[in-house]
Amino acid sequence: MDLDCVLSHARAYLAQVDLAGVPGWRAGAPFAIRPLAQGEYNLNYRIRQDGREWVFRVNVDTQIDRDDQIRYEYRALKLLEPTGLTPRPFYVDDEPGLAVAGDHLGVMVMEYLPGRPLDYRRDLTAAARLFARIHSQPVAEAENHLIREERPLSMTYAECSRLLPVYLESELADPALRDYLRQVVAWADEARHRESSFLEDPWPCIINTEVNSGNFIVHRAQGTIHLVDWEKPLWGDPSQDISHFRVPTTTLWKTDYRMGGPDRRAFMEAYRAALPDPHLRDTIEERARLRDPFNCLRGISWSAMAWVTYQTGDHLLQNEDTFRKVSEYLDLDFVRGLFDPYMNAA
Repeated sequence: MDLDCVLSHARAYLAQVDLAGVPGWRAGAPFAIRPLAQGEYNLNYRIRQDGREWVFRVNVDTQIDRDDQIRYEYRALKLLEPTGLTPRPFYVDDEPGLAVAGDHLGVMVMEYLPGRPLDYRRDLTAAARLFARIHSQPVAEAENHLIREERPLSMTYAECSRLLPVYLESELADPALRDYLRQVVAWADEARHRESSFLEDPWPCIINTEVNSGNFIVHRAQGTIHLVDWEKPLWGDPSQDISHFRVPTTTLWKTDYRMGGPDRRAFMEAYRAALPDPHLRDTIEERARLRDPFNCLRGISWSAMAWVTYQTGDHLLQNEDTFRKVSEYLDLDFVRGLFDPYMNAA
């Protein structure tokens, strides 16, 4: 993708579109726009006009197989707006034929939040409290648009089963890793039947599902923390976010941090202390424990898929840091270190 061309189209789009719903925007007044951050499925730009700033988000692909990807995210942010812990969305456009980034799936303007990514060594308590507040946000189940997480472990297993064949069937795959991953998949197929506890004791809420450190914005001087990337939220069990936040495939994604026992206990204690619901306080550790190996498998499956598609040219947005990290994740010793404890215990 020609990123200079996308930026040019984004500038032209913002100059002509009606942004009357964006607080402080002055139609026709000069503005500046520059790249802010690039993900795997979105391009983000920082807009500045008369001292005010916003984020312009261009969606170029979807993880949830929906044509309304950007509107899905916008509506999730509207549900979360009362928490004050997510960026406020101001404008969304997903009309067919919108010419900003070729075959993109829409654009959104939202609040710009200054700060830095989460530091696991300093911000665990703040993150735990954020999760507790978001997971406790009252939302009418019948009135929200979110995809339902009907069978948690089976849903993650199915996602991995769609991703992993890209690697397992590739000529680029390492034979030893391929064989081991097939063993892991067979173990997970059997282990997913333990999800009966989720079905017998559901606790649905809004979950983010992708909570690596780069998706948090922390401003210590202001004492604020926000979770900013909501492209794949679900209506599901809060254990997904808690487990995903603490497993190695998440903590090592942008950092060199691996959550040890003391930090893990401190994080869980802070989360439980901030929860208003006593039943969730009593059951969250077991819920999250069941999900840990599945979240590790999800991380490895996506990494394996990306490692192949980066090299075959099938990945629309490419990031050198991402390719370097997924290559590290496909080291056989690293993968065995993730799954051997679970498989040997079985």
